[in-house]
Amino acid sequence: MEKKENLLTIGQFAALHGINKKTLMWYDEIGLFRPAVIHPENGYRYYNYYQSPILETILLLRELDVPISEIQKFMKNRSAENLKSLLEERITELDHNIIHLKAVKKTLCNHHQNMITLLTMDLSKISIIEKEERCLITVDIDRDTSFEKEVELITAETTKFQLGRLHDASYGSMISVCSLQNGNFDNYTKLFIEIPFLAPKAGLHIQPKGKYLRAFHKGGWDSIPLRYHAILDYAKKQGFTLSGFSYEKGINETVIEQIEDYIIQIEIPILESAY
Repeated sequence: MEKKENLLTIGQFAALHGINKKTLMWYDEIGLFRPAVIHPENGYRYYNYYQSPILETILLLRELDVPISEIQKFMKNRSAENLKSLLEERITELDHNIIHLKAVKKTLCNHHQNMITLLTMDLSKISIIEKEERCLITVDIDRDTSFEKEVELITAETTKFQLGRLHDASYGSMISVCSLQNGNFDNYTKLFIEIPFLAPKAGLHIQPKGKYLRAFHKGGWDSIPLRYHAILDYAKKQGFTLSGFSYEKGINETVIEQIEDYIIQIEIPILESAY
């Protein structure tokens, strides 16, 4: 047996790596990571310092949820090439998880902001806000598009963009400013899906950056024309030129039980030349 001063007890080695010594005992039992020396008389396990990098690699792989069987396979055939391949797979998986977690955080922040808005909003107020450019996925609809068809279209797009859950995105509807100005308040032509961190590419709708007129409507869609009349009158009095589309989305679906309490946020771009 090596001189004891060159070895660490199982407790010391476990403490060095921030794990329970039972973990080391289990790794030994399954043949994944064995001690440098086992005392022939008392069976005590001892480890040397040079085993630390190997154990840290195992712990890293476990932290990345690599199955024990896969780690055992690697340990039996340790090489730079095998570790490179194993880490590349996990880096790719980790990148996907990071993107997903960022999207979830963005969604939570949006919901949180919606709740702040609900608690502080003045439903009668029409305000001017500044927005950054956003990329939206859109699907085309018209007056004859049934609710079932809308669900089918949205489902197809969420599958196409590999959305795991509906909460990974926010949804809304779009109606052109031209239709509003012509009094066609039911002429919705698009549904939109906003996915956090979606990169610009062909086929996506670009919601432009700049100033927007923002208002809120409480109640069902049958009374929304009255709100749009007020919005158009406000824009006219202020000398604003509205452009593009009105973007509508519900902000309180999770905290209401009847349609009469439903609140729609309305945002419409204002042409820069209007200032």
